[in-house]
Amino acid sequence: MDGDSNSIDSQKAVMSKYASDNGFTNPVFFIDDGVSGVTFDRPNFNRMIVEIEAGNVATVIVKDMSRLGRDYLKVGYYTEIFFVERDVRYIAINDGVDSAKGDNDFTPFRNLFNDFYAKDTSKKVRAIKKAQGMAGEHLTKPPYGYKVDPNDRKKWIVDEEAAVVVKRIFDLCVAGNGPMRIAKILKADKVLTTRAHYAKQKGKSIPDNPYSWNESTIAAVLERMDYCGHTVNFKSYSKSHKLKKRIPTTKEQQAIFRNTHEAIVEEAVFERVQELRANKRRPTKAERQGMFSGLVFCADCGSKLHFATCKSFDGSQDNYRCARYKSNTGDCTAHFIREEVLRKIVLNRIFAVTAMFYEDITAFMELIQKQRFDEAEKDMKRKRREVGQARKRIAELDRIFKRIYEDDINGTISHERFLKLSAEYEAEQKELTEKVKAEQQEVDTYEQNKSDFDSSAAIIRKYVGITELTPTIVNEFIKKIVVHAPEKIDGKRFQKVDIVFNFVGEIHLLTDPQTEQKEANKQEKTA
Repeated sequence: MDGDSNSIDSQKAVMSKYASDNGFTNPVFFIDDGVSGVTFDRPNFNRMIVEIEAGNVATVIVKDMSRLGRDYLKVGYYTEIFFVERDVRYIAINDGVDSAKGDNDFTPFRNLFNDFYAKDTSKKVRAIKKAQGMAGEHLTKPPYGYKVDPNDRKKWIVDEEAAVVVKRIFDLCVAGNGPMRIAKILKADKVLTTRAHYAKQKGKSIPDNPYSWNESTIAAVLERMDYCGHTVNFKSYSKSHKLKKRIPTTKEQQAIFRNTHEAIVEEAVFERVQELRANKRRPTKAERQGMFSGLVFCADCGSKLHFATCKSFDGSQDNYRCARYKSNTGDCTAHFIREEVLRKIVLNRIFAVTAMFYEDITAFMELIQKQRFDEAEKDMKRKRREVGQARKRIAELDRIFKRIYEDDINGTISHERFLKLSAEYEAEQKELTEKVKAEQQEVDTYEQNKSDFDSSAAIIRKYVGITELTPTIVNEFIKKIVVHAPEKIDGKRFQKVDIVFNFVGEIHLLTDPQTEQKEANKQEKTA
């Protein structure tokens, strides 16, 4: 039943009258408004069970069987076992069920029909949601930072007050702060939590601890692509209408609709945050965190260079060394480099890049275009060709599978031969499918990088003439730092450092070739 007949007030009125007419005194109502009867994990239902177990309930009265629940197995358990064992009388008014008058043979069927109704309803709702989601409509309430457009319930508009906090959370992350640290900063600055913010908006009382941010809330904000102005549907699913647990989907299973609402965070900033989150940085025991932690890699083995420090150090001895180097017992060399030295190298490189950009932006863009895209385009053409060939072969293998299956059925080839051929073809198809996926991803990334090319200009322009590095500058500029093993050249120690910039990759500039050599020599002397 729907509408007013099934409203809370209506049900209370029906049961109050029934209790009064039939001599049931001191009635207590257990109401779970807005909670599906599919689940039995309902706050007031659980409270009722506790009261029954305590011996405080003699009779349970519901308007109809579906009000107790719509899972026929669990309803059967409570009505036929749980209530019976505890001598609790059970009455479903509209269904004519009263355990004091003996068993009703039709009751199990009613439970089954209720369960079927819930399943059918869930199926229809899922179908509607699927259609809405594939049409690009929002399937969830707007996240913190947005609100529903009062003129169009299907649209999100920016909640200006909350959007400022969202932007700040992303900026703090780019500055090198993790969710826990960001939560502490917001609390210290007395920024209202999401819950407190919504309460204030609705004119409700502010909850206790209105500034106590949770790191999980911060992490959830940092992971939402919606802040880039895109709608992301089907981020999770449930295995059954009876299960509340949501299971995250893969990126391939999601439907992304771009530019559906106003962005709060630039996509470049969002992508940078995801990279930083993937390379989480943790402070050392000395409670110091390397400026380049998570960004420095070994040129020989590809491992990260771990940051090393000590409480007794003043910072000048802080250094990075290969994770696979263990006092000459590992399978790689130390690739040792002091943070102080690396800081100077990175600062000089960023300064040179921004200076060239400032002096001649056209020449700078031409250099980047030539170094990155002209060379990469040849490789991408080859990969596109290989992807096309691989897809043709996959389709051909499908046809071959069909033929040999028919040959097996007809007895043209032996079953053993069929199994051998099918295993070989299946292995080849699997290998090709993985290759297509990997190379297509490279092509897609390349195309995205080309489209993001202009994003670098805004960042470079912002930091022209910098004289000091900050975590924010490092994270906005640098994607990766590759440290090579030191070598001797003319009796002097030289260590090559490759710097991969965000959006534009490596930039080979005609800078002072002695810079890194001098710094490396200094490092050797102080080691």
